[in-house]
Parts: sequence; C-alpha cells; structure tokens
Amino acid sequence: EMSAAGSKYIDTEVENAINGVKEMKTLMDKTRKDHQAILQTLEETKRRKEEAVQLAQEKERQLAVKQEVCNETMLALWEECKPCLKQTCMRFYSRTCRSGSGLVGRQLEEFLNRSSPFSIWVNGERIDSLLERDQRQEKQFEDLEERFGLLEDEVDDIFQDSTQVYSHMYPFFQVPFGGFREAFRPPIQQVHFGPRRQRLSRDLHPFFQHSHHGFHHLFQTLFEMTQRMLDEAHGGWEHSLGGFAPESRNFSDDRMVCREIRRNSAGCLRMRDECEKCREILAVDCGQTDPGQMQLREQLEDALRLADRFTRHYDDLLRTFQAEMLNTSSLLDQLNRQFGWVSRLANHTQANDRGFLQVTTVLSKAPNLEDPSAPPDTQVTVQLFDSEPLVLTVPGDISWNDPRFMEMVAEQALQHYKQ
Repeated sequence: EMSAAGSKYIDTEVENAINGVKEMKTLMDKTRKDHQAILQTLEETKRRKEEAVQLAQEKERQLAVKQEVCNETMLALWEECKPCLKQTCMRFYSRTCRSGSGLVGRQLEEFLNRSSPFSIWVNGERIDSLLERDQRQEKQFEDLEERFGLLEDEVDDIFQDSTQVYSHMYPFFQVPFGGFREAFRPPIQQVHFGPRRQRLSRDLHPFFQHSHHGFHHLFQTLFEMTQRMLDEAHGGWEHSLGGFAPESRNFSDDRMVCREIRRNSAGCLRMRDECEKCREILAVDCGQTDPGQMQLREQLEDALRLADRFTRHYDDLLRTFQAEMLNTSSLLDQLNRQFGWVSRLANHTQANDRGFLQVTTVLSKAPNLEDPSAPPDTQVTVQLFDSEPLVLTVPGDISWNDPRFMEMVAEQALQHYKQ
C-alpha cells in the first residue's frame, strides 16, 4: 500500500517531466524555423558583400595598370616614404606592444619591399582588412552552426528518450496525462526514429557530460568572444589612430592595434599621415594625364563603402542571432534542469505492477534523548526505479497513514535520483 501511494506521486512527476520535455521540443522546433530564416538573410548579405569586394578588387587591378602613367613620380616619393613608414610603425609598436617587435619588423620590411606606392594611393589596406574580417566572420559562423547543431541533437535525444519512456510506461500511469497522452499516444505507435547518429562533435566538445555547465553556457562563451571581436572591428584603427599621440589612446585600443599589426603588416599603411613623403603620394593627381583613373578611383571607393556596409550588417546579423540563441538556450537550460532527468529512464527503467517506488523497510528510530516526549522519527528504506536502496527519514509527527508521509518519502527519493 505504501509503495502504491509513493508510486502514484512518482507517476505524476514523470508525467509532468515528459510534458516539460515536450515544451523543450516545441521551443526547439520554433528555433529551427527562426534559424532557417536567419540563414537565408545571412547568405544573401554574404553574397552581396562578396560581390562588392570582388568589384573593389577588379577596380584596384584596373587602377594598378593605369597607375604606370605617373609611376615615376610615385616611385620617387615611395622610396622616401618607406623608411619613414617603417620607423614610425616600429617606434609605435616597440613602445606600446609587449613582444615580437623583431618578427613584426621583418614582416613589415618584406611587405614594403613587395608593395608599391599604389598601396598608399588607393588605401589598399582597406581591402585586406575586409578580407580578413570575412575570414573571422566565416569562422564565427562555423562555430555558431556547430554549437547550434549540438543543441539540436541534444534536445532531440532528450525528446526521443522521453517518448520511449512514455510509450513503455503509460499503461502504468494512474492519472490523466495532462494532454500529453492524447497528443502523442497515436504517433508513438507510428514514429520510427532512425538509428542514433554518432556525432563526432560529441567527442570534440564533451560539453553535455558536465552537468555544472548547460545549454546556456554553450552560447554564452561564444557570445562573449564575439562581443570582443566586434568591439575590435568597430573600434579599430579609426579610434586608435585618429590622434597618433600616445595621450589620445587608451590601453584597450593599444592592445587592439598591436594585434592588428602582428596579423597584417598592411595595417602600418594607416600611419602614412605621419610621414610627409607618404602624404605627398596621396596628393599626386594622375588624372591630369589619364582622367579615367579618377573615375576608377571613385568606383573603387564606392565598392569599398558598399562592402564595408554589408560586412557591418553581417556582423549585426550574427550578433542578433547569437543573442537570440543565448536567450533560447537559457530557457532550454531551465527546462532541462527541471525536466530532463526523465530521459534517463529510457535506458534502464522497466515499469512493473508494483509501481516505480518500492518500500522495503519502515522502522521507528530511537527516541530523541533531548525531548523524550516527542514522537520518534521514522526511517524508511526505498528503491526508486532501479537505483540503489535509499534510507530516508520522516519526522515523527507525521504518522505512517498520513498521505503526507509517502509524499515526503517519494519527494526525497526523487530528489536523490535527480542528483
């Protein structure tokens, strides 16, 4: 009789948990639809961004051919620009950055030797910067997709296991099933889940093996990393080098510039305003001998502005998507912590006529020496599902035939099982 009363409580908790898992599945299905919509928008933005970059590269190539018209003037200025540019950039780097000045100096020397004054004249580092941001965006997108796939798979697994729990156990439930039975009983007889996929990502990211983490943590770390990356991209050189004097920069900007120089020597071209001969290259008017050059340069500038606009829009889309996933994963995390335990029953629990909670012994403990008149507590030994026997204590003021007695026992047993 005690076992039956305890199992009735567990029945209800199992039913509630399966309904909670159903809620997880519904939320995940909606997230999938939203995911497909954002993928289409990202793809279209990426296509337009790439078209703009390709157009800018084509205009740059056309200008590179035409620039031979005033090549002699530019080359003379370039030979005087290069040493000043290197000295200015390395002086900034050695004063501001902690290490690696020797390697950066060699990289910069090689870059300047293979470059031409044309790089200064058309702001060539802007295309390099766009291409580099494109690579970072692609890596960020791949990380987001991998984490989304992990989340999808885990929720699907929990739901699949929970439907198996229901299909095996629903004949033994004693109370109405809160709508879940009516909604899912017919499909359970028809749904044929394929074999469980062996996901390499599970081995690469043993994330869900650690219960102190959760769905939310999966996207929180990526979101924080992306925020730092976007702050760098948007803060960038325009803030750091807007005024080149040391007092115009702050520490976080300096670290960002150091990373930029280490990654790409072309970043030093942004310091051209510090060198007179480099500024004179910018003032060379090749349009006097070939008016078509100025038109090409304007077309290049238009393409770069368009590419930059789409690059920033792509960043905003990724950030919005990540924020939505952060919120969704937080909700899923809460639901999983509350209800996900029921999915574990699919592998090792078999229902039987006696119910899920078996009471093996009930003993009155020794009287309380500090208060002999108080009723002694009751010690109950139970087994829930196929767990090891648990020894639980019920306060002595609750009698064995009080409905609260077995409810308290069942609740304690389930808490132990969840833990």
